[in-house]
Formats: sequence, structure tokens, C-alpha cells
Amino acid sequence: MLVQQILKSKGDDGVITVKPGTSVSDAARILAERRIGGVIVSREGDTAEGILSERDIVRALALKGPGCLMETVDTMMTRNPVCCTRQDSSDQVLTRMTEGRFRHMPVVEDGKLVGIVTIGDVVKARLQELAMEKDALEGMIMGH
Repeated sequence: MLVQQILKSKGDDGVITVKPGTSVSDAARILAERRIGGVIVSREGDTAEGILSERDIVRALALKGPGCLMETVDTMMTRNPVCCTRQDSSDQVLTRMTEGRFRHMPVVEDGKLVGIVTIGDVVKARLQELAMEKDALEGMIMGH
């Protein structure tokens, strides 16, 4: 399955972005309100300059204490995140996420942010593919 199909199945909620300079506490509030695990950091909302995840915040809390919540997202974000395109396969994305040990990947084409996929999105798509393959094989075996 292609990333393009995964994005279609997610619907069009858009990509949640925050500007550099946003406080980590404000970003954490957005993560909680939207029930998401990461936000893209972008000046204009159309590029992926960085990504800030729940994991980044938890690590900073463990190392620096609660004062880190007053820092800005650009001090804590992962810069130049690994991205994919709509034409990448779910297997390619899953491999990159697993090897890089991250769970959110911006989808970028021609330098512009067009979406975001999570490891949950990719696993769900892969499970749907496997279910369809199983049904097709059962149909072949049963002579349908």
C-alpha cells in the first residue's frame, strides 16, 4: 500500500503544526487536546523544519525537570526529520520508522508538507492488506 492511500483513509484533518518559538507547554497542550503523539514545527505551516513528539517532552522532563516546559519547541525538536512521499510504500515507511526508532513521519513533496503518517497508520494499513490477502487466498482454496 502506498502512503497516498494511507493519507486518504485518514481523512483530511490536515497536519497539526506549531511555529518555532512556541512553548513546549503549549505544544504539550495541543498534543493532549488533539490526542496525537507529535507536531510538526514549521514557520509557515507548509514545511517540516522539525518534529516534536511526546517522547521528546518526556525525555526532557526526565533530564531537566518541569522547567523544560517553558523552553521553546525549536530547542527540543528533532531537526530535519526523516520524511517520505505519497509514492513511498507502507513497507518502506515502516522500515525507516523501525530503523530510526521513531513513530511519526512527515509526508513531503516538492519541499511542501502534504501530510503525516504514524506507525499506527502504517500498521493499520498493513493489517488491512493482510486481511484482504487472506480472504483472497481462502477464496482461491474454496474455489470461489
